[in-house]
Amino acid sequence: MSERYGIAPIDLAELKTISLAARGGKVKQSDFARVYSRGSGIPGLIDSLPHILAGDSLRAVVEAVLNARRLNKPVIWGLGGHVIKCGLAPVLIDLMDRSFATTFAMNGAASIHDFEIALAGNTSEDVEAVLPDGRFGAAEETGRQWNDALLADCGAGEALGLALDRLSPAEHRSDSILLRAWQKCIPVTVHVAIGTDTPHTHPAVNPEALGRATHRDFRLFCTLVSSLNGGGVFINAGSAVVMPEVFLKALSTVRNLGHEVRNFTTVNLDFLQQYRPRVNVVERPHVQSGGRGYSLTGHHEIMIPLLAAALIEGDK
Repeated sequence: MSERYGIAPIDLAELKTISLAARGGKVKQSDFARVYSRGSGIPGLIDSLPHILAGDSLRAVVEAVLNARRLNKPVIWGLGGHVIKCGLAPVLIDLMDRSFATTFAMNGAASIHDFEIALAGNTSEDVEAVLPDGRFGAAEETGRQWNDALLADCGAGEALGLALDRLSPAEHRSDSILLRAWQKCIPVTVHVAIGTDTPHTHPAVNPEALGRATHRDFRLFCTLVSSLNGGGVFINAGSAVVMPEVFLKALSTVRNLGHEVRNFTTVNLDFLQQYRPRVNVVERPHVQSGGRGYSLTGHHEIMIPLLAAALIEGDK
């Protein structure tokens, strides 16, 4: 008995134990990683990963995308701006050419970075240097030409691709998702939250055109989401708020309209796993609906090329 507290530490003598063999374990030696064999390439690297947590998640995502293509189901990539800023457009365009990306859905930032690459071959301001005097977001060509493009009588993604077909110099055309998808008649939708993107402050902004174009793209995105049933894949890469919200609203909308959307795969791929992508992309879409959601955590500039390489090598 402790004099200070008036109680005694519990006596563990009668604690019931079981054997280690009877208890078992979730982690087994047979699931451990294998040492990479020199020269075995990407298949060898993927095969060497442990069959534990993210190792099996990566394998499952690769198989889901391969299976979606076999079934002629959509593989929709939702993109945040950081994915474009990390220089991944060539990888994503190649996946589009191989039908491992059947459509792209961008937030406003992704469309702007892609648009600037197509115009000038560079993007991403030094915000700390230009914010103090208000020059942040004040690029004339970006603001005027991005806004003018949306005056066309079509969705935002299509309008931006159409504009870039006219505006983009030859040396910058190859690395624009908007332009290359437009040339191949592959849908790109752009989902804008007014006030979040630099062209919204430009004198050329036309709120009516902006709203009409992005709302048309939302309706087009709904059509694309309605086709995920029975094996499609939605990958959210680098959007923490806008694309997870747009995806969940689109999914609910098409189900409300009578479309069955079950047994598909969702993936959140980001360098941080945050609340909204976890619940709106990985968890909620599969409640009472089958399918599976996966979280892959890592830098886009490493994870997306790795996933792409695994898909290319898995393409039989």
